[in-house]
Amino acid sequence: MNKKILVVDDEESIRFTFENFLTEAGYRVATASSYDQALDCLDGSDFDLIFVDIIMEGQTGIELLRTVKDKNPNAQVIMITGAPSVETASEALRLGALDYILKPVRQRDLLKAADLAFRHKRIADEKDHCRSNVDAIFKSVKDGIVTVDKKMRVVDANQAAEALCGFSRDDSPGAFIRTVTRGCGGACVEVLKEALATREAVELRHVECHRKDTVKQIVSVRATPLIDRRDHFSGCVMVLRDETRLFDLEKNVNRNSAFDRMVGTSAPMRQVTALIKALADVQTTVLITGESGTGKELAVDALHRAGERSTGPLVKVNCGALTESILESELFGHVKGAFTGAAADKIGRFQKADGGTLFLDEIGDISPKMQLQLLRVIETGTFEPVGSAQPMHADVRVVAATNRDLAARVAEGAFREDLYYRLKVVQIQLPPLRQRKTDIPLLTRHMIGKFNRKFNKTIKAVSSDVERLFQRHAWTGNVRELENTLEHAFILCNQPVLTLSHLPADLQARAGGLTLFNSLDRRSEVAAIEKALRKTDGNKAKAARLLSMSRRTIYRKIEKYNIAG
Repeated sequence: MNKKILVVDDEESIRFTFENFLTEAGYRVATASSYDQALDCLDGSDFDLIFVDIIMEGQTGIELLRTVKDKNPNAQVIMITGAPSVETASEALRLGALDYILKPVRQRDLLKAADLAFRHKRIADEKDHCRSNVDAIFKSVKDGIVTVDKKMRVVDANQAAEALCGFSRDDSPGAFIRTVTRGCGGACVEVLKEALATREAVELRHVECHRKDTVKQIVSVRATPLIDRRDHFSGCVMVLRDETRLFDLEKNVNRNSAFDRMVGTSAPMRQVTALIKALADVQTTVLITGESGTGKELAVDALHRAGERSTGPLVKVNCGALTESILESELFGHVKGAFTGAAADKIGRFQKADGGTLFLDEIGDISPKMQLQLLRVIETGTFEPVGSAQPMHADVRVVAATNRDLAARVAEGAFREDLYYRLKVVQIQLPPLRQRKTDIPLLTRHMIGKFNRKFNKTIKAVSSDVERLFQRHAWTGNVRELENTLEHAFILCNQPVLTLSHLPADLQARAGGLTLFNSLDRRSEVAAIEKALRKTDGNKAKAARLLSMSRRTIYRKIEKYNIAG
């Protein structure tokens, strides 16, 4: 047993008696006859229990009690008195004494008091140990932790919370509430209020903090009520998680993935991609132009997904496919009874796109009336449902697309000039496929992967004949025509490589020399190869290109027909 006891009394007989009784019980005992001797003992060692006489010469036992509690709050102190009084006893207990015993002291009472003191000491040490562990965890956690009482006064906060919210625990209890409310709008305070009011956990994700001394932070807030086993409610603990870096990473990932479907590394496509990235977070109208099949809808998807509105809806309307009255109802909605057949209120596309992007495809085909209404909505952000005089507001980014020459339509008087320039704040011109033929092999590989998944096939590539044909073809239907061509070939192909025979008949007919060459008889074929070799001075690779065949094919045919090289 290593429990240490100090006995402080100016009577030698008391010190002797206590020392004998306690030593017999297995305790380690030291004695002191005065306040000063007791201080010397306390400076040299830590004691678990101290018996102190209240009345001593010089400074009293009450003074020693104060000193002991300052040095070692968990040390248990029991006062010894021969003349008890209510005043001294209450003062001793107020200052932290565990108990007091009366002289003369019996051995049984002394040992009982010592046992009680050591039990209290063990509980106090365990609480300190737990508190130290909690404090260590509290300090090491990177999330901000703030504990408040039922009146929303701060009880405790860790360093991470101080760093996130810009307040100090040395401030007054209300400093946290004042600081965050003044600095960032106090979204977390609203979470606390709701948790305190409902006594249920409340969570809010991706809250923007606009502190004056820092850049914008993104945090998630969760407040949980503090309720013990007896259902006693004492306040809330709030956890603040700084997700700025994660939010930025997710944003970058989303921005990068937004361009997954826009395949191409040619200079025109790099310019388009760079322009979309530059416009992603610029809340202005955009006009996307280009021939049919160039991928205008993919550009809209990328523009929406790469920007801050990616969490909002992307609503699409094909304006060219709808009559004026139907388009008006689709865009702005209508109220019940607005026209024959309007049996109920209908939400329009502008309202559905609130907080996101509205894509108006084939904008060049809309009527003059719809042009005027669109201009007003784009400029004011308000609209009226059909049959209603109540204006509605929608926070919508408008992106329009057309394959028509809008400038020519304006010159003809078929399209409003003011709407044209309002739509064309920034224009994205998508290049036709014939201007980006270096992207055809990339597009082909991308579509092979797509159609393999769709048709559950394992086609690896296209033949070199097909590659050459794809490079020569005009592709008036652009990427859409290439996609349709490959889908047709996939349906017919049951081998690892797509060949000319799998392509649509009209494309095979345009294959030129290659298709003609395949139809020649042996004599004509030999003559064609010999002529090509003579024309290229025996260069087999050049001769193969002249004949629209692969190098391997010409070598095989030279060997097969024993043609002199």
